[in-house]
Amino acid sequence: MIRYALRCAEGHEFESWFPDSGAYERLRKRGLVVCPECGSTEVGKAIMAPAVVGPEHAGAEKRAETLVDDERRQVRAMVARLRRDIEANTVDVGARFPEMARAIHQGDEPEQAIRGRASPKEARALIEEGVQVMPMPALADELN
Repeated sequence: MIRYALRCAEGHEFESWFPDSGAYERLRKRGLVVCPECGSTEVGKAIMAPAVVGPEHAGAEKRAETLVDDERRQVRAMVARLRRDIEANTVDVGARFPEMARAIHQGDEPEQAIRGRASPKEARALIEEGVQVMPMPALADELN
C-alpha cells in the first residue's frame, strides 16, 4: 500500500491509500480519484515528506514489511466485504445510473438504493445537483 498526499484544483488537501503507484495513476486517469470536499477529479500529488529508515532501524524493515502485507490483506478483505454488502443491498441499474439517481432524488421514482455506472462528468453533474453519489471501492485486480 502507498499513501499519497493529494491536492485538487481548488486547493483542498487530503490523503488517500492506493495498492501501488500504478493503481493511483490508473484511477486518476479514469477520473476516479475525487476530492472529498468538492468532488473535483482534477487531483494531483502534493509534496509529502518521506519516511526515511536509517541503519539503526534495519532490523525493523522486515517487521514493517510484514505489517504492510498484513495491512494490505486486511484492507483488501474490508473492501471486498464492503463491495459484497453494497451489491447485496442495491439494485444494479447499469448505465441508467445518472437518470435513475436524478429521478429518485427528484421524487419521480421510489426511494431505493441503486448502483451503476456514470462517467466522471455525469457524477460531477449529479453532485452539483445535490444528488448524493459515491464511487464504489475497487479492488486492485479490477483496476488493470
